[in-house]
Amino acid sequence: MTRDEIYDHLAKVYLGKRGAVEEKRPPRRRFSAWLVINIVITAFILASVFWGLTAFFTRHDDLLKSRIIYTLTNSPLRLTYNVGKGLPQVKELKIGVPSPDVSRYQRINLSVRSFKGANPGRIKVILTNAKAERAAYYLDDIKARWQEYSIRFDELNLTDWKTLKDIAFVVEAWNADRTSGSVLIDNISFAN
Repeated sequence: MTRDEIYDHLAKVYLGKRGAVEEKRPPRRRFSAWLVINIVITAFILASVFWGLTAFFTRHDDLLKSRIIYTLTNSPLRLTYNVGKGLPQVKELKIGVPSPDVSRYQRINLSVRSFKGANPGRIKVILTNAKAERAAYYLDDIKARWQEYSIRFDELNLTDWKTLKDIAFVVEAWNADRTSGSVLIDNISFAN
């Protein structure tokens, strides 16, 4: 048997078998698992978007009104003071209120701590509105750890909460345990 005969024989055997197999099996459409997976994922995404939008656009006024918080600062403020003999008797740190209408809120929240062991003992918080009305509140026993304070508007004597202008933090020489140091003030916010 020559090389050409061997090639012809192999081609006949293999081509003949392939033809026989193709004739036995009728062509059919194959089921694609990827198509099903894509349909399921698309349906899930559309359902999530629909649910999210309906949840967003439905009204939850009472629920949201009870949890409203308006934050004034994103990082701690440092009030460095040096009050006492021959020095100014009062040191003040004042921040403006960007949205002066706070009438829908019921309290002001803040966190205070002394810095590096310099404990002033007591600081005064002063709220001033556009009518030049001032309401003062004293925060007592300032320590080296963060302390949360919540001051209700009922405890302050302002008549107009729609025109709040600024909030000041004051260390007074006659109320300070130490005449120099620093106080950190953080998480200043209005809430219900």
